[in-house]
Amino acid sequence: MASGKVEMKIVVERMNLKNLTPDLDYKGKEVVIPDINRPALPLTGFFENFEARRVQIIGYAEHSYLETLSDERKEAIYDQFFTEEIPCIIFCRSLEPDAAMIRKAVEKNVPIFSTEIHTSEFSAEIIRWLNVALAPCISIHGVLVDVYGVGVLIMGESGIGKSEAALELIKRGHRLVSDDVVEIRKVSDETLVGSAPDITRHFIELRGIGIVDVKTLFGVQSVRETQNIDLVITLEDWDREKEYDRLGLEEQRTEFLGNSVICHRIPIRPGRNLAIIVETAAINHRQKKMGYNAAQELYKRVQRNLTKK
Repeated sequence: MASGKVEMKIVVERMNLKNLTPDLDYKGKEVVIPDINRPALPLTGFFENFEARRVQIIGYAEHSYLETLSDERKEAIYDQFFTEEIPCIIFCRSLEPDAAMIRKAVEKNVPIFSTEIHTSEFSAEIIRWLNVALAPCISIHGVLVDVYGVGVLIMGESGIGKSEAALELIKRGHRLVSDDVVEIRKVSDETLVGSAPDITRHFIELRGIGIVDVKTLFGVQSVRETQNIDLVITLEDWDREKEYDRLGLEEQRTEFLGNSVICHRIPIRPGRNLAIIVETAAINHRQKKMGYNAAQELYKRVQRNLTKK
């Protein structure tokens, strides 16, 4: 499982931040907590329960309050406020800090940035992004495809046909997220988000052909960066001695990072069209989410028929 930390330079690039302390080297700085802090109380001198390890956001209210303080009061507050634990300070609405804050930030090696975005909007966006970037992460062998808006994770042994099924789905208008290796992040107790490693993003390996660049061949509409994992389909060789689910009354599940996901085990035989099976499974999953279960409807019809007889 990957450790949750994001380099400061990645945060700056992703959030398009302006550096207000250009002489400061922040290469060693990292963000480790997926939350932010608006330090209204600390700036008044109340530092109990101060979350120094969070990204500190300064909005219009905090900035207006600082402007009312005398130089001596500012110095006293900044001496307590600035600690080396603070990853960075971000001023919203293109606001800028005073000279005393800049000086103290450089002394304590705390970078200060600014953005033109309003405080509430920026706070929501950086929290959303950090929750994904800092989420617990594992890498598994499989293929992740967006099928009608349903994130379908196709798993199975090497050479069983996962990439071929994904390629057929792409030809039918669906979108590839990752082939071969899928990075899974636990964003919440209900949500798993899958993505591709940077080095293999948009590529598919087809035995006998080699590496295929899906984005170049089929266009940008055939790929996407991330996708929630809603359904798992495990491909396996057909076994005549094994009984397979033919009704679907009971849901089978598999678990990643403590979150359970609905799982279907699909036996593979020559002539079975995997793309259509995956499409049907995705549509059936959406239908169940909307309150209709075909297996339960059939069961009710059978029960009504038996009652009549």
